[in-house]
Amino acid sequence: MAKQEYLDDVHVRILRVTEDLRAIQRELNCAAMQAPSDPELMELLSQLPELESLDVLKSALDQMRHFLWFYVQVMTSGAEAEERPRQTESKRPATALVDKYSAATDAALLRYFADAKNRKPN
Repeated sequence: MAKQEYLDDVHVRILRVTEDLRAIQRELNCAAMQAPSDPELMELLSQLPELESLDVLKSALDQMRHFLWFYVQVMTSGAEAEERPRQTESKRPATALVDKYSAATDAALLRYFADAKNRKPN
Protein backbone atom coordinates (compact mmCIF):
# COMPACT_ATOMS: atom_id res chain seq x y z
CA MET A 1 0.00 0.00 0.00
CA ALA A 2 2.92 2.36 0.62
CA LYS A 3 3.85 2.28 -3.08
CA GLN A 4 0.31 3.19 -4.09
CA GLU A 5 0.28 6.09 -1.60
CA TYR A 6 3.61 7.28 -3.00
CA LEU A 7 2.25 7.18 -6.55
CA ASP A 8 -0.90 9.00 -5.42
CA ASP A 9 1.26 11.72 -3.84
CA VAL A 10 3.27 12.06 -7.05
CA HIS A 11 0.07 12.30 -9.07
CA VAL A 12 -1.29 15.05 -6.79
CA ARG A 13 2.00 16.95 -7.03
CA ILE A 14 1.95 16.68 -10.83
CA LEU A 15 -1.57 18.12 -10.91
CA ARG A 16 -0.58 20.93 -8.53
CA VAL A 17 2.55 21.84 -10.50
CA THR A 18 0.60 21.72 -13.76
CA GLU A 19 -1.96 24.15 -12.38
CA ASP A 20 0.81 26.41 -11.03
CA LEU A 21 2.51 26.46 -14.42
CA ARG A 22 -0.77 27.37 -16.13
CA ALA A 23 -1.30 30.20 -13.62
CA ILE A 24 2.25 31.49 -14.20
CA GLN A 25 1.65 31.39 -17.95
CA ARG A 26 -1.60 33.35 -17.63
CA GLU A 27 0.06 35.99 -15.42
CA LEU A 28 3.07 36.36 -17.70
CA ASN A 29 0.76 36.57 -20.71
CA CYS A 30 -1.23 39.38 -19.07
CA ALA A 31 2.00 41.19 -18.16
CA ALA A 32 3.33 40.81 -21.70
CA MET A 33 0.11 42.23 -23.14
CA GLN A 34 0.06 45.18 -20.72
CA ALA A 35 3.78 46.01 -20.83
CA PRO A 36 3.91 47.76 -24.22
CA SER A 37 1.41 50.38 -23.05
CA ASP A 38 2.85 50.67 -19.52
CA PRO A 39 6.50 51.87 -19.46
CA GLU A 40 6.76 51.36 -15.70
CA LEU A 41 5.65 47.72 -15.97
CA MET A 42 8.00 47.21 -18.93
CA GLU A 43 10.91 48.47 -16.83
CA LEU A 44 9.99 46.17 -13.92
CA LEU A 45 9.71 43.13 -16.19
CA SER A 46 13.06 43.75 -17.81
CA GLN A 47 15.05 44.07 -14.57
CA LEU A 48 17.76 41.51 -13.82
CA PRO A 49 16.02 39.67 -10.93
CA GLU A 50 12.91 39.13 -13.07
CA LEU A 51 14.95 37.90 -16.03
CA GLU A 52 17.06 35.61 -13.83
CA SER A 53 13.90 34.15 -12.32
CA LEU A 54 12.52 33.41 -15.77
CA ASP A 55 15.83 31.90 -16.85
CA VAL A 56 15.83 29.56 -13.83
CA LEU A 57 12.25 28.51 -14.61
CA LYS A 58 13.09 27.95 -18.27
CA SER A 59 16.12 25.84 -17.37
CA ALA A 60 14.12 23.70 -14.93
CA LEU A 61 11.33 23.20 -17.46
CA ASP A 62 13.79 22.26 -20.20
CA GLN A 63 15.45 19.73 -17.91
CA MET A 64 12.07 18.29 -16.90
CA ARG A 65 10.98 18.06 -20.54
CA HIS A 66 14.12 16.06 -21.41
CA PHE A 67 13.68 13.85 -18.36
CA LEU A 68 10.01 13.18 -19.11
CA TRP A 69 10.80 12.25 -22.70
CA PHE A 70 13.31 9.63 -21.53
CA TYR A 71 11.01 8.48 -18.72
CA VAL A 72 8.12 7.89 -21.13
CA GLN A 73 10.46 6.10 -23.55
CA VAL A 74 11.71 3.76 -20.83
CA MET A 75 8.28 3.10 -19.34
CA THR A 76 6.56 2.49 -22.67
CA SER A 77 9.35 0.43 -24.23
CA GLY A 78 8.98 -2.22 -21.54
CA ALA A 79 5.20 -2.32 -21.90
CA GLU A 80 5.42 -2.54 -25.68
CA ALA A 81 7.94 -5.36 -25.44
CA GLU A 82 5.51 -7.38 -23.29
CA GLU A 83 2.53 -6.69 -25.54
CA ARG A 84 4.05 -7.61 -28.87
CA PRO A 85 4.75 -11.24 -29.71
CA ARG A 86 8.27 -12.53 -29.80
CA GLN A 87 9.61 -11.26 -33.07
CA THR A 88 13.27 -11.34 -32.15
CA GLU A 89 13.70 -14.89 -33.43
CA SER A 90 12.91 -13.80 -36.97
CA LYS A 91 15.37 -10.91 -36.83
CA ARG A 92 19.02 -11.15 -37.58
CA PRO A 93 21.04 -11.69 -34.38
CA ALA A 94 22.71 -8.29 -34.57
CA THR A 95 19.37 -6.47 -34.89
CA ALA A 96 17.91 -8.42 -31.96
CA LEU A 97 20.94 -7.53 -29.86
CA VAL A 98 20.60 -3.81 -30.66
CA ASP A 99 16.88 -3.91 -29.79
CA LYS A 100 17.60 -5.73 -26.53
CA TYR A 101 20.07 -3.13 -25.32
CA SER A 102 18.28 0.01 -26.55
CA ALA A 103 15.94 -0.16 -23.55
CA ALA A 104 18.96 -0.52 -21.26
CA THR A 105 20.46 2.61 -22.82
CA ASP A 106 17.24 4.52 -22.22
CA ALA A 107 17.15 3.30 -18.62
CA ALA A 108 20.75 4.44 -18.11
CA LEU A 109 19.89 7.88 -19.50
CA LEU A 110 16.85 8.03 -17.24
CA ARG A 111 19.02 7.27 -14.20
CA TYR A 112 21.56 9.86 -15.38
CA PHE A 113 18.94 12.60 -15.58
CA ALA A 114 17.35 11.57 -12.30
CA ASP A 115 20.74 11.72 -10.54
CA ALA A 116 21.66 15.07 -12.08
CA LYS A 117 18.90 17.14 -10.47
CA ASN A 118 20.95 20.35 -10.45
CA ARG A 119 22.51 19.83 -13.86
CA LYS A 120 21.69 22.39 -16.51
CA PRO A 121 20.40 21.00 -19.82
CA ASN A 122 22.73 21.14 -22.81
